[in-house]
Amino acid sequence: MNLKAFSKSLILFYRYLLRRLRSGHATQVKLCKDPSQEKLSSQVLVCDVEGGLLRSSSTFPYFMLVALEGGGFLRGLLLLLLYPLVCLVSHEVGLRLMVMVAFCGLRKDGFRVGRAALPKFFLEDVGLEGFEALRRRGKRMCASSMPRVMVESFLKEYLDVEVVLGRELKEFGGYYTGLMEGESKTWEGTDSKELFGGEEEMKAGIIGFGSHLNSHHHRLFSRCKEVYLASEAEKRRWHPLPRAAYPKPLIFHDGRIAFRPTPTSTLCMFLWLPIGIPLAIFRAITFMFLPFTISTPILAFVGIYCRLTTTSSSSPPQKLQNSRKSHGQLYVCNHRTLLDPLYISGTLKRHVTATTYSISRVSEFLSPVRTIRLTRNREADKKRMESVLKEGGDLVVCPEGTTCREPYLLRFSPLFAELISQEVVPVALKVHVDMFYGTTASGFKGLDPLYFLMNPYPWYEMVFMEKVSTSSIDGKECSSREVANHVQEKIGKVSGFECTALTRRDKYLMLAGNEGIVGRGAKGS
Repeated sequence: MNLKAFSKSLILFYRYLLRRLRSGHATQVKLCKDPSQEKLSSQVLVCDVEGGLLRSSSTFPYFMLVALEGGGFLRGLLLLLLYPLVCLVSHEVGLRLMVMVAFCGLRKDGFRVGRAALPKFFLEDVGLEGFEALRRRGKRMCASSMPRVMVESFLKEYLDVEVVLGRELKEFGGYYTGLMEGESKTWEGTDSKELFGGEEEMKAGIIGFGSHLNSHHHRLFSRCKEVYLASEAEKRRWHPLPRAAYPKPLIFHDGRIAFRPTPTSTLCMFLWLPIGIPLAIFRAITFMFLPFTISTPILAFVGIYCRLTTTSSSSPPQKLQNSRKSHGQLYVCNHRTLLDPLYISGTLKRHVTATTYSISRVSEFLSPVRTIRLTRNREADKKRMESVLKEGGDLVVCPEGTTCREPYLLRFSPLFAELISQEVVPVALKVHVDMFYGTTASGFKGLDPLYFLMNPYPWYEMVFMEKVSTSSIDGKECSSREVANHVQEKIGKVSGFECTALTRRDKYLMLAGNEGIVGRGAKGS
């Protein structure tokens, strides 16, 4: 009887103590099953990037991207070999080990992976439920255990986050040492009113959002009135953020890696390289030295796939002839890779002439079709292209002036509509790669065809459309600019791409930090 009374008194004491603790501490931790349905709208929202925004809690793919794009294949291989050790040690030690391998020796001023390559993979990993919680009204703060240079551009430029907190990297002589500042120094000043807002915002309530496994930012969450934590099981059921829901469209990105480099997929890539490199060389030699009637079935056998379609009112590509016999046919296509003219030439079963600008001399030398280098001098370029047409040669022009990987079309230059040809044949191109991108804005352009051909199954989809007049639209006379916009719209409609007014200059300013002009640091198209 005494034992029962003592137990009852002890339970009552624990309940009283728990109530006292809850009243003395402002932070309440709650399990958040569906963050998009929770009332997270407040003056300030503190979100843990790995725990509350991304579907995957692993940061290894992002460090592997930094290692591969910033340091090369050897650095990436070293990081892959150290991955078992990263799994065995604590989270902090494993994080520092990945930072050391990925960043040590990289030049600070030349580091553009965080802005040019990583945002694509971050956006593909954002959970719709976490994004809905983040987009609520109020000031938004995001904190990450990854270095700030990796996440800042993605969060500020694509998700409109006001404040980004991340680990700082140490540097020496303009190069990263691979060491991070201590966590205590990283969170210095996080209690300031300038960070969270004024007294009114803090009284309205600061809400924290993260996960049980990855939310290590206790210094920030200790300032929150409420903290919502999602379990790993719930995060695995999150939906990916649809492209249409991106606050800012992803149009430009750089880098060679086309897949998410998880440990397993990265291992497959390194196992493929000893096969992929000689296979790419064999494909290139077949492209260059064999006639189309022989090379086409051989390339199909070794994995080069090309799907050809025509619109209902257009003729088969092999039978396309210009109405004026005095000059050749002009083909206008969107620009996906340097191999665009080669695929068009192979489809037509005859050699064409390709216009180029600022591509590698190696690519021009190895090209199996004739190329003419443009100079951006309008009159000089017009004369060069017209000379080819007057000689009776077929000419392929890419009016965008540079490649675009995503389903968007850049602004078309109207120069093609001012040539002697009275009509053009629009060609819509789609490209699919599963391992490497065959384009780059900041790398060596001479390797672009090799990277494209190293993919296990690279394929093109081509649509030849009916001819378009260069002087009128639907019987009404129009300017060359209107013709260029009309051709852009036709290609966009057939390919399912969105038309934009962006230019080559916009692309290179974002990805390479230059204007993409010959002689001013541009490395390619």
